Amino acid sequence: MEMKLYNYYRSSASYRVRIALALKGVEYDYLPVHLLNSGGEQFQIDYRSLNPQSLVPTLVVGEHAIYQSLAIIEYLEETIASPPLLPDDAVARANVRAFALHLGCDVQPLVNLRVQKYLKEHVGAGQAHVSQWLSHWMSLGLKSLEKQLDKLPANDFCFGDTPGLADIFLIPQIFSAKRFNVEITPYHRLSSIYEHCLQHEAFKKAAPEVQPDSER
Repeated sequence: MEMKLYNYYRSSASYRVRIALALKGVEYDYLPVHLLNSGGEQFQIDYRSLNPQSLVPTLVVGEHAIYQSLAIIEYLEETIASPPLLPDDAVARANVRAFALHLGCDVQPLVNLRVQKYLKEHVGAGQAHVSQWLSHWMSLGLKSLEKQLDKLPANDFCFGDTPGLADIFLIPQIFSAKRFNVEITPYHRLSSIYEHCLQHEAFKKAAPEVQPDSER
């Protein structure tokens, strides 16, 4: 079935979905939604009629629009069996989901574009204070995830020798951390996994710098 992905090349949530689509080997039409141009293309009437949340990404499958990155990834997992993004064991699946949700629910929402804009426009924070905010919340999240992985055997990926949901959420967050000059070298396990993922073809295909709208 034909799929269309409305997304922004630098959006962490969009990046997650692109990785999942690449891992599953799914071809799709790439439709850029620039989050800064003209006050944000996500707020334009045509896009808001598709996604009332005015967020990216949105995956359109046939006549159906699916939004929120985790919901999209779970849809892909339920409809495309191979390769699996979650382990078979129920406890292991819960641990992987907890890792991913910590990034998707506890870290990324505090540092996304909407929050940065609010801090500047309504709180009066200068760029230095915004940068301090970003560094604090990203570092706090990465530190806790590093401790979690330290309890596990060393692997190329977060939870084993194949990429899965945890890696899909981790790599965009580290990309964002590096973009905002957040120091990641103290997190040896996370840094190693990040570098390993960058060599994987699916992660290369999903990388922000190779997307059609990266030069807009």
